[in-house]
Amino acid sequence: MTRDVRRLLVASSIGTIVEWYDFFVFASAAALVFDRVFFPRADPRNAVLYSLMIYAVGFVTRPLGGLVFGVLGDRHGRKRALIWSLMLMGLATVSVGLVPGYVTIGVAAPTLLVVLRLLQGLAVGGEVGGALLLVTETLSAERRGFWAAWPMIGGAAGNLVSSGVLAALGFLLGEAAFAAWGWRLAFVASAALVGIGAWMRSRVAESPIYQAYVERRRNTDAQPLGVTVAEHWQSVLTVFLVKAGENAVFYVFTTFYVVYVTRVLHLARTLALEAIAVASVAEMATIFLSGAWSDRVGRRVVTAIGLLGAAVWAFALFSATASGSVAAVVVAAGVGGVCHGLIVGGMSALFVELFPTSARYTGFSVGYQFATVVSGAVAPLIGVALLNAYGSTLPVSIYAMAMTAPGLVSLGMCEETRGRDLT
Repeated sequence: MTRDVRRLLVASSIGTIVEWYDFFVFASAAALVFDRVFFPRADPRNAVLYSLMIYAVGFVTRPLGGLVFGVLGDRHGRKRALIWSLMLMGLATVSVGLVPGYVTIGVAAPTLLVVLRLLQGLAVGGEVGGALLLVTETLSAERRGFWAAWPMIGGAAGNLVSSGVLAALGFLLGEAAFAAWGWRLAFVASAALVGIGAWMRSRVAESPIYQAYVERRRNTDAQPLGVTVAEHWQSVLTVFLVKAGENAVFYVFTTFYVVYVTRVLHLARTLALEAIAVASVAEMATIFLSGAWSDRVGRRVVTAIGLLGAAVWAFALFSATASGSVAAVVVAAGVGGVCHGLIVGGMSALFVELFPTSARYTGFSVGYQFATVVSGAVAPLIGVALLNAYGSTLPVSIYAMAMTAPGLVSLGMCEETRGRDLT
């Protein structure tokens, strides 16, 4: 592996880790402290629900972010769009850490939180597609599944870092100080991470496949972007359905799982965060392994195995942790991470290979980010609502399984893309 390859892989990975750290630290804080800081007068159960609703608002602008940064990436380059999205995310996240609580400014506090969450969603909407394309359009096709794993560990690694930072702050400051002001440090610290990520991304070269496309485009009339994407609606639909299933089980296995462990099992917040950290490590390792495996057996097979495993584990997860033992909580989270890692490792290169260069950033991002609205945005909310309504986790398991079914059907109907020429 040459120095330029290492630089590209590290730059793409660090950028996605930073952006997902920013996104997930909000999710963790929403599940742990936002109810007390921004909704102190509400019923405790409703306050948690309100906090998760603000968290879910960030998904509303993710399709818009995917479209905006997708157009920028397809028209002006992958690298430029990635740097802009990272800077916007950093600005929004640091600002969250500075918003006063409800006691200080009243209803303006949750209102500001909503606005900043919308900006976070806009920024992250353009992140995944750009980072993935920059890597896969630059490096060899024979190991494209493995290369695609590098930027895709951003979700798991960002979750790990955010959980670790919040757990460390809780341990060092104590529960009272953490709830009062300590959680804000996790958001403000994002400024340093964003600076490092932007500097590293500025040092990598633009995708050679994209550069060749730009040269061809100069000698021809560019087709309107809407027409280009519309021609590949089946590919957009495949991305949408697979991503919707993957996203739903991910947030059931992480955000809702934190709520379940702390609010239903009444176990320590630190245990829930430690379990998610273990799951994130297991997921990152699995993403690399399953990405490399997809280079050998195909993208569809690996992705389908992951979706099936996640559907089964959605039923076993809560019964496996009902005893409340530390080992059960940690191991159960780890198995969920492995199932999710299989899906991500298989689907990442598949999504890239479904589109031509002219519509790859936009087509990928539109399908990918719209799926997050109908799955990731509402999965924790649906989980909490079903738990409150039925007093059981069985409906949550049924919901997670149902979300994987359309993705499995779409995988059965699309062609295998392993080894496809991206030019």
